[in-house]
Amino acid sequence: MTEWYEEWFGEDYLRLYPHRDDAEAERAVALIADTLGLESGWNVLDVGCGGGRHTKAFAGRGARCVGLDLSATLLHLARQVTSAPLVRADMRQLPIRPASMDLTVNLFTSFGYFDRDSEHSAALAEMIGTLKPRGWFVIDFLNPAAVLQRLVPQETLDLGGDTVEVTRSVSPDGRFVCKSIRVPRGKQYTERVRLFEPGQISAMLEALGVSVAHSFGDYDASPPTPGSPRTILMGQAG
Repeated sequence: MTEWYEEWFGEDYLRLYPHRDDAEAERAVALIADTLGLESGWNVLDVGCGGGRHTKAFAGRGARCVGLDLSATLLHLARQVTSAPLVRADMRQLPIRPASMDLTVNLFTSFGYFDRDSEHSAALAEMIGTLKPRGWFVIDFLNPAAVLQRLVPQETLDLGGDTVEVTRSVSPDGRFVCKSIRVPRGKQYTERVRLFEPGQISAMLEALGVSVAHSFGDYDASPPTPGSPRTILMGQAG
């Protein structure tokens, strides 16, 4: 059976979200670069690179960045904004040489998509396996407390004269935030993201040999709070 993330990140996704914010991506990369002391020539892997915003920003700072995503549609978009190498792959099976990266990142909530937490752990293990000794891993994820506080159950969006119905809910077991998107022509898509608490992600990283050294609640380097929009964790491999 086709998973939701294999269907959703295509043409209709781009129609609904045509202009992801390049300035926001620059802020995220600036926070990472300033915190970790990113140097020109670092090998950087951007897992879940989407349309290439962060890959482009890393390359602009002199990094040798590789973008990786499962969506052929988003990789085609990325090719239009960056000349960095782009790879189509599933994050649970990365075709990247182990211990080859100075920095591997997973940004803008490109995680938490799988049914089983064992799959999430496996994906993290694959990403961390790409790191050189003392290499860095950065994950930029949602803050579940803020998501639940600001959840909008239903909204109607206008898309060039077309009506798009969006509904949001929390799964009955409280583990996922779910979004249903009904677009014209009767087609319906789903987003389903695991509501990992920051402590849960930290524990998974620690179990894989990554010590979390820095945590932030947004791209302005503010400390994490229950109301912070983001969970940004930066850890170093042993």
